[in-house]
Amino acid sequence: MLDKIEQALSPIDSKQKRKKILAFEEAMSNMAGARFGDDAAPLNHTFTDGLYLREITMPRGMIVTSKIHKTNHPYFILKGDVSIATDEETVRIKAPYYGITKAGTKRVLYIHETTVWVTVHKTDKTDLQEIEDDIIAKSYNELPTHKTKELK
Repeated sequence: MLDKIEQALSPIDSKQKRKKILAFEEAMSNMAGARFGDDAAPLNHTFTDGLYLREITMPRGMIVTSKIHKTNHPYFILKGDVSIATDEETVRIKAPYYGITKAGTKRVLYIHETTVWVTVHKTDKTDLQEIEDDIIAKSYNELPTHKTKELK
């Protein structure tokens, strides 16, 4: 599966990869059994001292497209094995692992083994819709240009 995702996304530039990721997501939405949003996989929400932690558990064999992130923030892969395609690269990662999500990132994930993924966001809010409005963009056009990674 990683080979197919990688082949579809290379050798094109970042803007073209973003368009392909959106087209892939659109095609997936027309498939029987497709689930989106918070119903796609179990979520855990934790709030503490100005931080919001979002934990998702994704079962083996699942294909996921993430939302478009507005902010830079850390993520942790606590369990599992996952292939990740973005407009910058395609990689396979096994837990344990941590990294930084850059503003403007949208991912396609293929879950090789059940994977537990946690993101951490700075906020004093506890209303999930308000938090999502702050950290998730509905489109790439909504991103503040000074916060997004430079496109190649």
